[in-house]
Amino acid sequence: MIIAVAGVAGTLGGSLLTQRGSERARRREIELVREHEELRENRSLRRTCYAELNRDARQFTTALNRHLHVMRERGAEDADRDALDEAKNAHRDRYSEAQMVAPEDVLTTASAVNKALTAVYGQVMRLDRGAPGSGETLESAARAQHEIWDVLRTMRSAMRRDLGVAHDEPSGAGTG
Repeated sequence: MIIAVAGVAGTLGGSLLTQRGSERARRREIELVREHEELRENRSLRRTCYAELNRDARQFTTALNRHLHVMRERGAEDADRDALDEAKNAHRDRYSEAQMVAPEDVLTTASAVNKALTAVYGQVMRLDRGAPGSGETLESAARAQHEIWDVLRTMRSAMRRDLGVAHDEPSGAGTG
């Protein structure tokens, strides 16, 4: 009788242990799938944010260049200032998003781009108002605006490295 009870208990106990092990394995598998999905979603979020930040920073740089040309050729009007402000605001919004999702190395380069764009924008606006700072001219603003392209390339390289889509680009590579 004792042997029979021990046999039945062993069989039932083995079934319970097997079931528990199976449940534990299933839970771990679900956990791994969730972790993988979170990583994929995070990467997708960063990719979208980086693409938009790159686009808007480039458009802001181009808008600064266009505004400088307008100032040389005919003098800026309200519509020209509005177009420049739209580009500035779009970049500001994308930079704010990047501050929430980008790792530190990408954020460092994005911050350098933001500072360069803000500095040139300030210079352009002072020139536009006819109240330039010491040494500020259309030529110095154009040089500073042109230098932003190098900082943009550095930011783009950092974003691509973070996404795992490229290694360091050689200096001067790309079209800007």
